[in-house]
Amino acid sequence: MAPAQRTIEVRFGEQLTRGGQIARSAFTSGPAIAWVTVLLLLPMVGILVTSVLSRGPYGEIAPVLTTDNYKRLLGFGLLGFDPQYPIIIARSLLLAAGTTVVCLLAGFPLAFFISSLPGRAKQVALTLVVIPFWTNLLIRTYAWQLLLGPDGWLAEAASALGLVDEGSPLYPGTFAVYLGMLCAYLPFLVLPLYTSVEKIDWAIAEAASDLGADGPRVFLHAILPQVMPGMVAGMILVFIPATGQFVIPDLLGGAKTVMLGNAIQQQYGASRDWPFGAAITLVGMVVVLGGLLVQQRVARKSGQPAGEGML
Repeated sequence: MAPAQRTIEVRFGEQLTRGGQIARSAFTSGPAIAWVTVLLLLPMVGILVTSVLSRGPYGEIAPVLTTDNYKRLLGFGLLGFDPQYPIIIARSLLLAAGTTVVCLLAGFPLAFFISSLPGRAKQVALTLVVIPFWTNLLIRTYAWQLLLGPDGWLAEAASALGLVDEGSPLYPGTFAVYLGMLCAYLPFLVLPLYTSVEKIDWAIAEAASDLGADGPRVFLHAILPQVMPGMVAGMILVFIPATGQFVIPDLLGGAKTVMLGNAIQQQYGASRDWPFGAAITLVGMVVVLGGLLVQQRVARKSGQPAGEGML
């Protein structure tokens, strides 16, 4: 019987056996795989398992399988249908969608403006876009309370224009919430969109104009398809974290409404209902995965690698 032969491959000028390939892969990719497994995959599995368990009489996790957490999340409880949590989910998604639209309206012209600047001014403008990240979100939100208060210059300007009564603050209210969300998430949309704007082939726009297309048609058919990957990536980067945002709505909205993030914090905190909190958390994960799938599909249609528009 012929002895087993070892398979030897030559890669980058080196002879590697199967064991050598495994050892090199473990050395180069092993730490990253272990990091993702321990800090991402295992917690996700733990949340998934916890979501189908029960809450004990003292708030402990009881090893009893149940689907009641998801039924309750859909509004079906012991006392019949209660739309509380479906409304919370819908409210959070609506806030995230509104924030995305507001950031898109403000970020689209800003990205084109930055792209039109000369080299040094462009770097300064990009730095100014990122500067809000240098300050904690909570501090920035409290700062908006001062600016929108009755003694702030924004409230005084609105009073001079007749938008509010004299001495009235601009918060709490919907305007204050969206202004705070815009300040918090605008860079997430501008930066990916800017990378796509920088790559625009203006010769295509000139050709469309030479063929008789007016301004709106040139934008829709020659410019928008080229910036679509960055735009979609930016919209997803805004929509996903905005879905779980609750600090800004609480501080600038008067803490009158419960958002998805509030519901999760309450279940893991005061209510001590970890299984139900895990079920709510999975909803956020589904939103994240859905957004990533949308970005991947758009990137595939545009002929670019998935995630190229991401930061």
